Amino acid sequence: MNSKTNNPLLTAAIQMNSQQNIEKNLNDIKAAIIEARAQGAQLVVLPENCCSMGQQFSTAERFDELSATIAGYAHTYGMYVLVGSLPCLYRPDGMIVPDGRLRQVSQLFAPDGKQVARYDKIHLFTATVADKQGSYNEAATFEPGTQTVTVPLEANNEIYHLGMMVCFDLRFPALAQRLRQAGADILSAPAAFTYLTGQAHWSLLLRARALDSQCMVIGAAQGGDHVYKNGDIRQTWGHSTITAYDGTIINSYDDSELGDSTDIEEKQRYAIVLASLDKQAQQQGRQKMPIFDCHRLA
Repeated sequence: MNSKTNNPLLTAAIQMNSQQNIEKNLNDIKAAIIEARAQGAQLVVLPENCCSMGQQFSTAERFDELSATIAGYAHTYGMYVLVGSLPCLYRPDGMIVPDGRLRQVSQLFAPDGKQVARYDKIHLFTATVADKQGSYNEAATFEPGTQTVTVPLEANNEIYHLGMMVCFDLRFPALAQRLRQAGADILSAPAAFTYLTGQAHWSLLLRARALDSQCMVIGAAQGGDHVYKNGDIRQTWGHSTITAYDGTIINSYDDSELGDSTDIEEKQRYAIVLASLDKQAQQQGRQKMPIFDCHRLA
């Protein structure tokens, strides 16, 4: 391996309880980035729907503005920032999404503020869940993406490759394996898992995809109650977690709620889960169990 140093890459998964006040969510995002940077993080991963839970179409109208704001944070604080997802009116080629739908877009901004990757969520959540909402069908609102994305990022005189996923993508091992085959060292998994599906499967899926790919998996999640303007409440599982290539959990925030207050306005605004990727140690682990030299069906 061509490495000049072996300083581990410090990553941060941010857990949020985003509501429908976009400006407040942006303030929380900025504060989390500042705090993560102060703790030495070089890559921050924000959760799915970080700027707003719900309000997909009105949020999509602000896609360029919101993207530029968070890109500015990346530039100001000199670090990589992954925007878990933002709804977008147009495809990567600039064409408006047909049929009145949107794309669910994850973006990586570099320390100079430039967008270095855009991933449009491929697998759209479809499920019947025994919660207050009952039925989920993202395809009614979103058009699925078609392209996998792996992007290089540079830190500590080393190049790391990040494979991008979003939420429901975690249920599809072939995607994680394809990202590893494209060179990924890290997989991003911003999410807004429902409380019940998260309770049942979130930790298991993060560990399984880490084992499938032999990559670090960064699970940045929404957690707690999200109160919509029409009075509906959606519950998400939280429990942001970073998992090592061998399926072990390196660090996690072991709750859905942020803090103890029952008043949403007074709750802790975010949680930061930190973990380091030692690329050399990960490579040694891969060499000891070279599963990607043994593939027969993929």
